[in-house]
Order: sequence, then C-alpha cells, then structure tokens
Amino acid sequence: MSTNTVADVMTREVTTMEATTTLDKAAEVMRTQAIGDVVVTESDQILGLVTDRDIVVRAVAEGLDPAGTALGMIVSRDVITVAPEDTMHTAALLMRDRAVRRLLVLSESGNLAGILSIGDLAAEIDPESVLGAISDATPNA
Repeated sequence: MSTNTVADVMTREVTTMEATTTLDKAAEVMRTQAIGDVVVTESDQILGLVTDRDIVVRAVAEGLDPAGTALGMIVSRDVITVAPEDTMHTAALLMRDRAVRRLLVLSESGNLAGILSIGDLAAEIDPESVLGAISDATPNA
C-alpha cells in the first residue's frame, strides 16, 4: 500500500453548514455541489457530519419533515479524525476498524483541513478497482 499522506488525496473543499440549517436546504446544496456529506457546525465549532444517506434513513424514513428538521437533529457527532500528515494506510485501517466511510481531517491547530472518503482512498490506491472507478466517475445528477 502507498505511503502517501492523507493531505495528498483528501478533499480540501469541504462544505460546512450550521446545525440550524434544514434538511431540505442541505439536500439542495448536496445536489447542486454533487456531494454526499456536509460538516455540521455550531458557533464555528465542528458538531459532526451529515450524509445524504443520513437524511434519508434518519429523517425521511422516520417521517420527519425535511423543511422543518434541522441538521443538528440527525447529525453524527462521533466523527473520527485524522491529521493531514497521517498516511493513507493509517487512514484506511482506521476506516476499517471503526467501520466508517469518511474521516474529517483536522490541522494541528484543530481546524478543518479536509475530508477523506473511502472513495478518495480507492481512487488513489487502486483506480482500476470497481470502487476506484466509481469514485472517479462524473456524478449523475
């Protein structure tokens, strides 16, 4: 496995939204930006992560009103983090061991530097794999 760092493959353009943002607004942004997650903040502090799947499974499937439900109601607060200088191998093992698909990347000062997805790793480590090819493909909005 490669010894490249998380900083080499992470997504640097991370979308953040306040915890008070409604799910429908978050879903619109996800669609427009062709992304599957947003980092949720509260008073400029990271609160957690919400994915498009979270919106469907934790809210819509439970009958919550997307226009009346805030991200803070469904946010995953137990996020796993890595540093930009950590190796991709370390990040992959952490994803495996913690059964997560995304890691927040925090700078030494604790600021959000990026996000690393399992797709980012797959595209870098084995671009010919099915997951690597899917991750590199243009999204179909």
